[in-house]
Amino acid sequence: MSGNQKRLTKGYFQVYTGNGKGKTTAALGIAFRAMGHGLTTYIGQFMKGQTYGELKSCKTLAPLVTIEQYGKKTLTHVKEVPEDDDIRMAKDGIEKARQAMLSGKYDIVVFDEITTAHFFHLITIKEMLETISVKPAGVEVIFTGRYAPPEILERADLVTEMKEVKHYYQTGVEARKGIER
Repeated sequence: MSGNQKRLTKGYFQVYTGNGKGKTTAALGIAFRAMGHGLTTYIGQFMKGQTYGELKSCKTLAPLVTIEQYGKKTLTHVKEVPEDDDIRMAKDGIEKARQAMLSGKYDIVVFDEITTAHFFHLITIKEMLETISVKPAGVEVIFTGRYAPPEILERADLVTEMKEVKHYYQTGVEARKGIER
């Protein structure tokens, strides 16, 4: 970090959850806003291995924004019983993101889709709570994903639930480049 950049004196724990669109987008918006103040962000994406627009964008924003994915190119993990590879990738991902959070290099750390990874039995509540419990005071931590468990919501300082009122997916529109992916 250069001398003119400011660190956060107090970082909070935020959760963006719900079945509506915009959870990852909200976290990316915070990263974008923080960048304008010289703050650094690490984004770890659970269950994602596909090419999303934010991957390309974040490469141009380095070193202020770093992004890594912890998932396969296909959504094979969305099953009752997850595959061993999916569990391993999620566990490796939580460890990488936790290390980024503890490294002192980042002001904000986003655990994108971590609550969804928990819902699909890739990550345990214990692992998420242990991660929150070691959050440094000056780091903002953001969890995103559907199905955030009550134990996580209780620990959060800020919770926003994205509620779907109407979505064009219901008419058969698939995820569009630059908008949903």
